[in-house]
Amino acid sequence: QVVPVESGGTSAQTGGAHILSCEVPETADEFCMGWFRQVPENEREAIAAIGVRGGSTYYNYADAASVKGRFTASRTSAQKRGFLQLKRLTQKDTAIYYCAIAFGVLTTRGCPLTATSYGSWGQGVQVTVSS
Repeated sequence: QVVPVESGGTSAQTGGAHILSCEVPETADEFCMGWFRQVPENEREAIAAIGVRGGSTYYNYADAASVKGRFTASRTSAQKRGFLQLKRLTQKDTAIYYCAIAFGVLTTRGCPLTATSYGSWGQGVQVTVSS
């Protein structure tokens, strides 16, 4: 099984910015990379999903007001590393952030934002935001 590995967990200040990384072990298959976060006792929340096919990149961002417009997903041209840029951080962004990958789910509408669509998850990294 191909398991992604996140890095970049941090303690940050309100209003700051940070970048998380996700490394995907070598795979020749096309895949979707999703970013999610979770706080204790809450459901896992979708942030963004990104897929690459035939030179085109497909982005999907969650509509949730809690993340929309502040977080940006990207992937390297080699597609094996992804990034999640976090901006204008607030204390409500304190959570464990996960990278997940899924094969065979990229469509013309992009990659899914539902956690159940992803079969392989990283261990998660903690982001703590304080004032």
